[in-house]
Amino acid sequence: MRTGKMKRKLNDDATMDGIMRETPAAIRVVLNHGMLCVGCPIASFHTVSDAAREHELDEDQLRRDLESVIESNAN
Repeated sequence: MRTGKMKRKLNDDATMDGIMRETPAAIRVVLNHGMLCVGCPIASFHTVSDAAREHELDEDQLRRDLESVIESNAN
């Protein structure tokens, strides 16, 4: 039997808009990565992969940062 909390992972289909709406603290992560997804009409269509590719960011790092803030706000 495993103990402890299970870390939440981002669903591959999650949109940037959905992530920011569900976890408003994720907005700071988005801005810290130099992305202007807040209020962007494309954010409701772009996944994390799409956004990382469009902004030429390291997708793994962006995911780690988003997952970290999501996890810390779930507690």
